[in-house]
Amino acid sequence: MANDAALKTSLLWLAAVILVVGICTHSFKKMMATYVLGVVGIAAILLPDWDYFNRDFSRWAYPVTSEEREASLLTQPSGFLRFANSPLRVIAYGVVYGYTMYKWWEYVSG
Repeated sequence: MANDAALKTSLLWLAAVILVVGICTHSFKKMMATYVLGVVGIAAILLPDWDYFNRDFSRWAYPVTSEEREASLLTQPSGFLRFANSPLRVIAYGVVYGYTMYKWWEYVSG
């Protein structure tokens, strides 16, 4: 991952959320569920090699060449702007994360 600051910030916010859940619910199980859900969610967004997956599907069986990596760095913006060229991915992530957050909220608040 090129930008470790985003990962560090996300993990810091996750720790704060876990602390709040623990204080409000007094439940170690709910804290651990929040931890697991948060780490998996952060990993799913920040850790994949998007340059690899943003290529044509037929090229997924082959490693990324240095020319492809340089071309992707020049053409794609960094951060969350890289999702702008793939609305289907944004919709899929929104649906999956929305449902997961809903179920987590039911579990923690119940």
